[in-house]
Amino acid sequence: MSLLTHDLKAAQLFYGELLGWDFRPGWQGEDRYTVAHVDGMAVAGLGRTAESAACPVAWTVFFGAADVHEVAQSCRENGATVGVGPLEYGKGRVAWASDPAGAGFALWEGDVSPAWRVDRQEPGPVWLELRTRDAFDAARFYGAVFGWDAGGPVPYDVRFEVDRVVLRIGGRPVAGMFGGAVEAAPDPQVRPGWQTYFCVDDVDEVVGQAAGLGGTVIAGPGTSPHGRVAVLRDAEGGMFGLASLTP
Repeated sequence: MSLLTHDLKAAQLFYGELLGWDFRPGWQGEDRYTVAHVDGMAVAGLGRTAESAACPVAWTVFFGAADVHEVAQSCRENGATVGVGPLEYGKGRVAWASDPAGAGFALWEGDVSPAWRVDRQEPGPVWLELRTRDAFDAARFYGAVFGWDAGGPVPYDVRFEVDRVVLRIGGRPVAGMFGGAVEAAPDPQVRPGWQTYFCVDDVDEVVGQAAGLGGTVIAGPGTSPHGRVAVLRDAEGGMFGLASLTP
């Protein structure tokens, strides 16, 4: 997971206070890119872009790729748009793309710390949600690109549950896909896009702290099939989720 922001120091202050993250310089230098840590484990990246740039402040979901060129080509063949890359990036390779419905994501080829993975037993990101036009079409796209039905040592399971298509990896729920998104909708929560949820002990308590740090509550707190959740904006408008998970 990586946040692109206009004010890196302000983002560090916001997420550091809200989620208890501490930060270390990334490969581009501390004024351009930092890595957030919890209990010594890297959980997310934060990068700075010029305020004059047209890029909105937003979190980006990264999918691992054994060969980023091969996966980028598969994205194109399945109707996605690869906007940037593949290109060399630090100690790996990266590409940025949009799926057929317009939801943005990135591909990463390189080493990955275990804490960067969506995992309910580690700090950091614990749940992903995709708002899209048609959840079944989205599942077919991502399944074809990333080989969810190809077999392997870690089993992938995709099925419809309650009101969403849920992806499980090794038996663990990691992502949900909802239909009904509208590309031209003024509300970014209605447009196609990936949403990252970070784990906290008490969603309601953290939501109460967000306003004092310049954050805004978009939805919740409320109860979902996967625990207590809320959606917020940070001080610059970047949208993210919180989850305090049930056992």
